[in-house]
Amino acid sequence: MAQKSTVESRKTRRQVLSAGLAGLAAGGVVHARAGGAREAASPDAWTPKKQVFQRPDRPTGPGALLSSCIRSGHLLFLAGIGGWYPEQRKDPGDIKVQIQSALTVMKATLEGAGSSMANVLKVHMTVADPNRNLAALNEAYRGFFPDPPPVRSYSGCGVDQMGRDGVLVQIDCIAYVD
Repeated sequence: MAQKSTVESRKTRRQVLSAGLAGLAAGGVVHARAGGAREAASPDAWTPKKQVFQRPDRPTGPGALLSSCIRSGHLLFLAGIGGWYPEQRKDPGDIKVQIQSALTVMKATLEGAGSSMANVLKVHMTVADPNRNLAALNEAYRGFFPDPPPVRSYSGCGVDQMGRDGVLVQIDCIAYVD
């Protein structure tokens, strides 16, 4: 008897999975019920799409190599924002100045895409010489995000590996749109 219910349970799971996968393969979102019945997702359900938003400080045109901000469903993906751009500020400044600049650009980009710093889920930073710069970066970083702050990770590298002389930090994030 126990073996029969296990077989039926596996069959039901396979039906639910195949119903859901068939709906995804067709490009839609389908909710599967036990027994294989399907129902269409609500009209506001997430569907994978790509919508490009421009950073206010770096507009790009058609054929650009990179997108600075992509929205897919309710998620925003912001590309790396450097801490210093020579066309925006003559002096690169220290790590505090650079992280404040990068986070200010991040805030403006998020708001332009319909989100905010409160909706940031994850932040990743590449920090030049982290043993020297991380404490000051953390000091300047504090206060940009309301509680609870987003999860954060960083990777370190040498100052000569940041892609441009003078850059000490690059930051990117994932956020959601309400």
